[in-house]
Amino acid sequence: MASSCCDASCAAGQPGDPRYRRILWIALIVNAVMFGVELFSGLIADSVSLLADAVDFFGDAANYGISLAVLAMASVWRSRAALIKGLTMGSYGIFVLGKAVWNAGAGTVPEPLTMGVVGSIALAANVFVAALLYRYRSGDANMRSVWLCSRNDAIGNFAVMLAALGVFGTGTGWPDLAVAAVMGVLGVVAAKTVIGQAAGELRGANMRAI
Repeated sequence: MASSCCDASCAAGQPGDPRYRRILWIALIVNAVMFGVELFSGLIADSVSLLADAVDFFGDAANYGISLAVLAMASVWRSRAALIKGLTMGSYGIFVLGKAVWNAGAGTVPEPLTMGVVGSIALAANVFVAALLYRYRSGDANMRSVWLCSRNDAIGNFAVMLAALGVFGTGTGWPDLAVAAVMGVLGVVAAKTVIGQAAGELRGANMRAI
């Protein structure tokens, strides 16, 4: 099965598509670089939404690495990888929600200019990656998880920019916390989708093996 996905006739949109592999490498590099940028900027600006987005970039870079590792493997291994990624996405969402609650109690007010500038750069990066992955959004659970990560990132970056405007206009940290909460919920919802599809694929594989 692996060899049949590696020849020149491999259909576009399948896990063995050489173009898809190249796109995953591009996505991994972009996400790794943006993780460093947002982590540094989030600490400087004291912004929980930027820090949350930085954690998301790190998780996505790791997810792209996992996807590349299992790309040529049997479908059951891709489904298992998707299940792990779904659990990771869910954990990220829960972490962000907890961090938002913590910062609400501390009364932190982030620096809006840094939030806006870095959020714009991150949005451009994620729209670029999401556009590359768009044609693969309806693949197996592993491919679908990659698409959902990129889509949610772009939504989250736009929300960070809105939060920056909100912090600037109100002088409070509540817009930053609200965006972080939304990003956390998006992570949990996307995780539920990926875990459900991966679990279904694994059940189907087990049934065929009987």
